[in-house]
Amino acid sequence: MADPYSILGVARTASEKEIKSAYRTLAKELHPDRNAGKPNAAERFAEVTRAYDLLSDKDKRARFDRGEIDAEGNPAGPFGFGGGGPGGGFAGAQRGYRHDGFEGFGQGGGEGPDLGDIFEGLFGGRGGMGGAGPGARRRAAPRGANVTYSLKVPFDEAARREPQRVSLTDGKTIDLKLPAGLVDGQQVRLGGKGEAGPGGFGDAIVTIEILPSPYFEREGDNIRLEVPISLDEAISGAKVRIPTAEGPVMMTVAPGSSSGKTLRLKGRGFTRKNGERGDQLVTLMIDIPTEDADLRVRLEGWRDGRDLRGKFAV
Repeated sequence: MADPYSILGVARTASEKEIKSAYRTLAKELHPDRNAGKPNAAERFAEVTRAYDLLSDKDKRARFDRGEIDAEGNPAGPFGFGGGGPGGGFAGAQRGYRHDGFEGFGQGGGEGPDLGDIFEGLFGGRGGMGGAGPGARRRAAPRGANVTYSLKVPFDEAARREPQRVSLTDGKTIDLKLPAGLVDGQQVRLGGKGEAGPGGFGDAIVTIEILPSPYFEREGDNIRLEVPISLDEAISGAKVRIPTAEGPVMMTVAPGSSSGKTLRLKGRGFTRKNGERGDQLVTLMIDIPTEDADLRVRLEGWRDGRDLRGKFAV
């Protein structure tokens, strides 16, 4: 292998940050998954990875700079063979690199550096990183990083589980189907929609915030709504138009309805985990005008003779 500094295109005085940055750039450019049909790219990728393996290891880099080991990590000796007696050079040759450059780094049984922080979110593709050479030790390649999203959903859309458009960091959009039993702050995991990595894609984690409604209130899986009605509607009965999560409907107010009376609209609430829906509970509230001379005249002299508060025993 050529000089590792030259391979990465950095000076011998380069900092760890500069070496890592140079490697990330080259690895992204040469990665086999992005260069299908270009075998030279795979070989170059392995060479770049081996160079980074040596220079990212402080001990190896120092020994290389002192001339104690060569660019392959073998002990420097006469004629380029490893020292320390017979078989020294052969032991170095036995190490065997995978062409994707992920294993076989270092000498003997060394494990090499953890490249997870570098590859996380860097590459496309799932699974392996190219073909493995003979004798290579296999390690699980790291998956890409998870990506978090915050999704604000209008109250009525959450109740009817209307699919929500989510724009991903790669510029693509998906329609997210809201789960049954949805609650505010719930997280939904989208498998494989995170950043790319050598071991596959990470996930997208979507945190859902259900926005408040100007008139609905949630109570478990039910929706509560207070509906104002006039005195004449309460006395004589009426059909009134009210909102629901699915849109407006006509509701019948029976004659003689009182404030606080609650009507139930079946299946107009939130969807439970079992797929069934809660209800919409409509509470009637009689709204008496404060300044209505005609109403005052009509009620002049009229009194309700019932003992409405007798149950309080006070």
